Amino acid sequence: MASRLSLISIPNLPTPARTFAKHPQQTPIFSLPPHSFHVNPSFNSRTISSSNGGSSPALHAVQEEVIPSTSSDSTSDSKTAPSSSSKVVLVIGGTGGVGQLVVASLLNRNIKARLLLRDPEKATTLFGEQDEEKLQVFKGDTRNADDLDPYIFEGVTHVICCTGTTAFPSKRWEGDNTPERVDWEGVRNLVSVLPSSLQRVVLVSSVGVTKFNELPWSIMNLFGVLKYKKMGEDILRNSGLSFTIIRPGRLTDGPYTSYDLNTLLKATAGQRRAVLIGQGDKLVGEVSRLVVAEACIQALDIECTEGKTFEVNSVEGEGPGSDQQKWRELFKAAQAQ
Repeated sequence: MASRLSLISIPNLPTPARTFAKHPQQTPIFSLPPHSFHVNPSFNSRTISSSNGGSSPALHAVQEEVIPSTSSDSTSDSKTAPSSSSKVVLVIGGTGGVGQLVVASLLNRNIKARLLLRDPEKATTLFGEQDEEKLQVFKGDTRNADDLDPYIFEGVTHVICCTGTTAFPSKRWEGDNTPERVDWEGVRNLVSVLPSSLQRVVLVSSVGVTKFNELPWSIMNLFGVLKYKKMGEDILRNSGLSFTIIRPGRLTDGPYTSYDLNTLLKATAGQRRAVLIGQGDKLVGEVSRLVVAEACIQALDIECTEGKTFEVNSVEGEGPGSDQQKWRELFKAAQAQ
């Protein structure tokens, strides 16, 4: 059964869609303060507070990355998108290379985040101290169906699932953490219990999933990672839930999963900030984890992404940053090709 922990006060490239917008460089930051732990018997969960009561510098670093949209666009997207205060986004895989960037960006946007983690202590290390109204942490594992108690999803409006493991046997496979268990069984278990009231489910998959029997993809799929990711995609498509699937190219910038978020956020996309979006599993290349995380967050509210699958890469050039209108134009252009 899951338990809840509350963190308190803490081949040939198609012509892709592409846009350019200034994306600021991140600023140097300092390490997180040490934390002390206190048990709150009133709800039998662990409350985490900082020994100095300060805010997490990690979030200040993320703030440097966010560019508020200046668009006056009046499309249905902007009319129907819920306000930050009304959203509750459940992030699965929230301490992984992409997931930790998703969570930090949600917190910086003042969007309530909820995490389901095998090891809740990682949330303390990565995100510092957050008020329970901003960040809630539940202990659980999508590979174990019994961990997915309905109360975990109460009040959740959106879900971003960015779980994953390595394509080839590695230390990360220890504890039955294989592609079959994570990318297929874990996603299947999750989708089967998600409430129909969700406004959007965003799943991070991979390019090449439709071509796992073809070279060179068949090499990457020797242990089934692409096949199982495609099976995960299909069960979401057939679930009746409102969904968007993001298929990134080869991930760059990290992962820094053995470091705190301060260390991770010192990395930037460098010159590779321009975003390429395609459809049909034709786009190949690389993509910054920073770009993938932003694509997931943008897809939550952009109506034209509902029920769609997109491949995402990044190349040298100026990118859309967090400007929703520029992302909307990218997603729409990909569908028009």
